[in-house]
Amino acid sequence: MKNIAVINGPNLNMLGRREKDIYGTVSLENIRKDLEGTFSGSCRLTFFQSNREGELVEIIQEQYGKVDGIIINAGAYTHTSVAIRDALLAVAVPFVEVHLSNIYAREEFRHRSTLADKAAGVICGFGPAGYEMAVQGLLKILSA
Repeated sequence: MKNIAVINGPNLNMLGRREKDIYGTVSLENIRKDLEGTFSGSCRLTFFQSNREGELVEIIQEQYGKVDGIIINAGAYTHTSVAIRDALLAVAVPFVEVHLSNIYAREEFRHRSTLADKAAGVICGFGPAGYEMAVQGLLKILSA
């Protein structure tokens, strides 16, 4: 059974309460529960969330040798963090970048990702369903 870390960055702990017109009404906890229910027999999912860049880097580094792949929604750090990119590369497992909103239909500064060129895939604009798509895609990659 494959082990997958699902890592979430800043402000994602506020899902369901913040900017509902952009991010929807589903909480991160509900996303976690839905994923665990959907993939309970297919893989082991471990969930993390932090608002601090350095803590996210440490969480990613701690996955070295423990996981087969990573799903990451780095939030705003997607557009700025070379440190998170470097940590993902150091762990050397496939990762999928996820965003609830379509970052390309938003402000210009959100159009650039420091992760996308190294990601196995990028999913954006599908709301919470994007996480399910990411796990499905990552499992296909890991079984190839």
